[in-house]
Amino acid sequence: MTDHISSSNFSPTHFDTHQLNNDKFNDECGVFGVFATPEASTHTVLGLHALQHRGQEAAGIVSQADGQFYSHKSLGHVADNFNTKPVIESLPGDSAIGHVRYSTSGGTGLRNVQPLFADLARGGFAVCHNGNLTNALTLKKQLVNKGAIFQSTSDSEVVIHLIATSTYPILQDKFIDAMRRVEGAFAFVALSQDCLIGARDPLGVRPLVIGKLPHDGYIFASETCALDIIGADFIRDVEPGEVVTVTKEGMTSVKPFPLSNPRPCIFEHVYFSRPDSLTNGTSVYKVRKNIGKELAKECKLDADLVVPVPDSGVPAAIGYAQEANIPFELGIIRNHYVGRTFIEPSDTIRHLGVKLKHNANRGELEGKIVVLVDDSIVRGTTSVKIVDLVRQAGAKEVHLYIASPPTTNPCFYGVDTPDKDKLLASRMSLEEMAKHIGADSLKFISIDGLYRAVGENGRNNLIPQYCDACFSGEYPTQLTDNNASDDDKQFSLLTDSH
Repeated sequence: MTDHISSSNFSPTHFDTHQLNNDKFNDECGVFGVFATPEASTHTVLGLHALQHRGQEAAGIVSQADGQFYSHKSLGHVADNFNTKPVIESLPGDSAIGHVRYSTSGGTGLRNVQPLFADLARGGFAVCHNGNLTNALTLKKQLVNKGAIFQSTSDSEVVIHLIATSTYPILQDKFIDAMRRVEGAFAFVALSQDCLIGARDPLGVRPLVIGKLPHDGYIFASETCALDIIGADFIRDVEPGEVVTVTKEGMTSVKPFPLSNPRPCIFEHVYFSRPDSLTNGTSVYKVRKNIGKELAKECKLDADLVVPVPDSGVPAAIGYAQEANIPFELGIIRNHYVGRTFIEPSDTIRHLGVKLKHNANRGELEGKIVVLVDDSIVRGTTSVKIVDLVRQAGAKEVHLYIASPPTTNPCFYGVDTPDKDKLLASRMSLEEMAKHIGADSLKFISIDGLYRAVGENGRNNLIPQYCDACFSGEYPTQLTDNNASDDDKQFSLLTDSH
């Protein structure tokens, strides 16, 4: 493997606005793969750029040409690290896979940046992963006891070892064998010297779509927006529990898992996916507007303005304003050019953090009764600052309406969420939350209202149509590692989210 791993310009003295705005769910990661097309690496860079919202800490690409594999990995954004001709030329070939990554605490570092690569008995193999394996710690302990040596703290590396030790003779069968042993939520994209593989967990918790370029090049991506940017046609979703293999001969599919009722992540509709994407064949933008409309039906208020919390609250706020027949205004303006700065992270700067990203539009807010619409509340720290920002701009009343149910439980499927005791809705009543945030009132859409917004009649409480564990506490898979002994948990802290 000719390796082009580079260091990034990240420095611990840089001030990252992620530190300021950690009151949001941070998505798993984004994956992209393309097979049998010229300029595969360029297509992958563009695809990852479209998926940048799914992970901003690191990016990596592995390409393949004539059985040789090439890699470039960096900390930071895609545009900052894959922006020169020499970098693209260092990734030759007509096939490539890529990954943008968000990690949880303790996971930042080049050794964890994906795609991961290994020289196996059947040739080179690279893999990248969106989601979280809830039995990775248990599997890792078993593998280490058998002599496996791990090079990262990523749960994705477990899959590499499972493939390497599988007794099946064909690589695709080895991959399927590994998939059968893992639990949790996943969307995998893998590359060998003669095929591209895409796989989705049996419940379809994590998304993965198939696209096609005009000249027979197939693509796997986390979202359809990554197809749009390179002019590829959306073919279909990879179905829950499906493993799709693309070779020079075309595309084949198998479903090696027991049949299950699909449970895709409902938060993809609320926050994670880009609004211009299709999720499960449905426009994310339209669903978010529908969420706002349902919220208006459930929580009516005689207000002067509907104001979104940029940018994730915008579609829901539009829907609310349309349904409630209340004017929609941009009462908060976002600075889109805030990123890493050289400002030292002093307490004063942290306190002013919200103003680095948002500023109140006083001319629209002063003297008004305002409905603020946001997508979710996690810790509540940002909500406190936003409500205060609007109130300081002269708003007469500030009512905070949330386009998702109260988040009361952590996610174990690849989303960076705080522990349960850090979630505001898990430790306070609605009235206590409103008082803590400083809002005149606080309302959440009901879980049935959310389901209606995505096209269901409501939540089927016997067999829920989506994974909504962060709202309901009903986890659709086993949580093997979460129930492990403290000794086992100390053995290996696989804390990365992908």
